[in-house]
Amino acid sequence: MTAVKETTARRPLGHFAERSVVGLLAVAGVGVAFGLLLMLVRFKWSPMYHADHEAAEWFNGLVAPHHALVTVLQAVTDLGGRPVLIWLVTIAVVTLLIRRQSRLAVYLIVTGMGGLILDPSLKALVGRLRPVVDVPVASAPGNSFPSGHALGSFVAYGALLLVFLPAMAPRWRKPAIAIAAVLVALVGLTRIALGVHFVSDVLGGWLLGAAWLGVTAYAFRLWRRERGRPVPPLSEGLEPEAADKITPAPAEEHVLEHPRSAVAELLVGWVIVFGALYGFGTYVSYHAKGTIFDTLDTDVPRWFAARHTDVLTELSWWWSKFGDTHAILIVSLVFCPLVLAIWKRWRPVLFVALALFGELSLFLASARVVDRPRPAVENLDGQMPTSSFPSGHIAATACLWLVIAIIVFVRTDRWWRWLFVALAVIMPVGVAVSRMYRGMHHPTDFMGALILSGLWIGLLYWVIRPNADVYQGNRPEIESEQVDELDDELAKAGRPE
Repeated sequence: MTAVKETTARRPLGHFAERSVVGLLAVAGVGVAFGLLLMLVRFKWSPMYHADHEAAEWFNGLVAPHHALVTVLQAVTDLGGRPVLIWLVTIAVVTLLIRRQSRLAVYLIVTGMGGLILDPSLKALVGRLRPVVDVPVASAPGNSFPSGHALGSFVAYGALLLVFLPAMAPRWRKPAIAIAAVLVALVGLTRIALGVHFVSDVLGGWLLGAAWLGVTAYAFRLWRRERGRPVPPLSEGLEPEAADKITPAPAEEHVLEHPRSAVAELLVGWVIVFGALYGFGTYVSYHAKGTIFDTLDTDVPRWFAARHTDVLTELSWWWSKFGDTHAILIVSLVFCPLVLAIWKRWRPVLFVALALFGELSLFLASARVVDRPRPAVENLDGQMPTSSFPSGHIAATACLWLVIAIIVFVRTDRWWRWLFVALAVIMPVGVAVSRMYRGMHHPTDFMGALILSGLWIGLLYWVIRPNADVYQGNRPEIESEQVDELDDELAKAGRPE
């Protein structure tokens, strides 16, 4: 009986030892391949040198004449850039800390930081210049070898995949791995096609990324073994027992109780809101002569135009930026993952997504049909692709901060929830003043934006019920007074036991 127990106990360690040797040999092989490629690049091996330059010229001749293709390649290559990767890893780390998975958070931090350090260090060591092509379609700072996009995308997407694989159903894991591999491959190919890297730069980035990812994953698995934990195959992720904790919404059976009726209600409501915007916009644009609306639309832009100063113009430009597409997207891409991490419900995220999508579609449709000219004063932002009514900047800002206030106010009883209520007023008003100061909108364009945001958000709140889970007793993963504990969790996970 004792012999059976010993055999059973040793079997997992034996399997791990076998897998460890194979994995270690694979990592070592990748490292040797990278070292060999590094030497060939460093000493400018003639066959590879000529192959790199011929490939760069061929891709440039293929891509340069097609501006649409260049735009697509730029969009794909951005998925491997530092802003996107740092955002993804940071959101994942914060989510893991909120869910009390600090060991996985440490793994992501160490792996990501290693990638950030290796890229500039090796570029400075090798000192390879970037390709010079006949028709440049893109540019990048610094040296060429290895490709930072190829390295960073391999490390970041690979690490995220290893961490979050347990949260996926088994049937989705292989497709997820395939999608990540295709994405990393596409990012690398775009760097070659855009003429900012040689083929060997991208291969070097992939090899170095694979080596570093393998080293960190191997170290994590050794840590588990030393603490007597089972070490599963990598196809199951780094920590399978954390599946329930890292699943986005483990307790949510369905996002909406009656999705078909909700879609019908939103479609009908969208048409009604569009009708209200069309009616008001047409009236104030073409049929309000001699009314208070006409007086406001004439006098207010002139009043602002007569008070332009360098300081106010600069201030209005910055405040106006709070309502542009990039700012709205950044705030929503930070807010939504945090809500999902804390409350483990998709419905608030759906509320935000539909608010922004509905605002954009209503704005574009109503601006198209109303087709109102800009105020008859100097337009500081120049010619714009859309008409004046309604203001898209103001409407987007109002919708975003209103839905944030609606979600946050109910989900905490802390005093700072009132700050979000204040922001829901201050942000759209500030953007409105800046847009009118810059001569880009009439006061009634501001009114139209308020009509759009008020009616659309009211409709969404009635249909989606974004805070239903709170009223049903759902509690947050971490209370607001526990936020300070996240640093302690991270420090604890980073200390050797």
